[in-house]
Amino acid sequence: MPELPEVESVRAGLERHVTGRTFAEAEIFHPRAVRRHQAGPADLTAALTGGLVTGVRRRGKYLWLTVGDDALLAHLGMSGQLLVGDRLAACEPHLRARFTFTDGGPDLRFVDQRTFGNLSYWPGGADLPAAIAHIAPDPLEPAFSQERFTTRLLARRTGIKRALLDQSLISGVGNIYADESLWRAGLHWARGTDALRRSDVARLLACVREVFAEAITAGGTSFDRLYVNVNGQSGYFDRSLAVYGRADRPCPRCGTPVIREKFMNRSSYSCPECQRRPRQGRW
Repeated sequence: MPELPEVESVRAGLERHVTGRTFAEAEIFHPRAVRRHQAGPADLTAALTGGLVTGVRRRGKYLWLTVGDDALLAHLGMSGQLLVGDRLAACEPHLRARFTFTDGGPDLRFVDQRTFGNLSYWPGGADLPAAIAHIAPDPLEPAFSQERFTTRLLARRTGIKRALLDQSLISGVGNIYADESLWRAGLHWARGTDALRRSDVARLLACVREVFAEAITAGGTSFDRLYVNVNGQSGYFDRSLAVYGRADRPCPRCGTPVIREKFMNRSSYSCPECQRRPRQGRW
């Protein structure tokens, strides 16, 4: 699933291509694409028609187009793509929705092979759609409070990676960037949050922001063609990954082979030398 750097790359592309343009028509080709919009496809289409896009915003793994005081909220899921291109070009095999504009220029398409992504319209949601009000600010937002995050984190009794993946605590971090940030901070993923010092948390947050910034510059991480930016281009941060997906390869810092371990029905990658496993970790 796309994490913050991938979603930010899409957001930035949309901001360049659709801000200041007015919706002419919205076509919904698959009902699952708008299943979160309870009023149905026809209502979403009517709400968008004639609406002026005033910006594109993001929180964690969600992004939304601001349409006046309202919001068109998008979650990409496992394979969702928001593509901007020639409105006369052939439709993609998994096209779920298409939006045209009154200027006759490039259209906006929502393509989703696995149909886990979704779109919904939220009246009055320009600042923050109600559907994601429960999600914590991400560490690149001005609204993010390092002090509040640290206090909440240290009060928990869980593993540090599990905490990083909790979107009600900090948003935008997924499996890839959690592993990369923990490696940079020299912390094992099973380290208990109640065993951390404030200096550990500060170092980890600095690493999260550093990894995010580098990944955004690289356009995100693409392991296949399911994640692309609005121009259909893949990100290339996978070339800079230190541990994620690199089991048995040498750690870039010390040369020790990276290990892969099971974690929450997925995998965690770490260096057994740089990230010493705690004697009593938490999973």
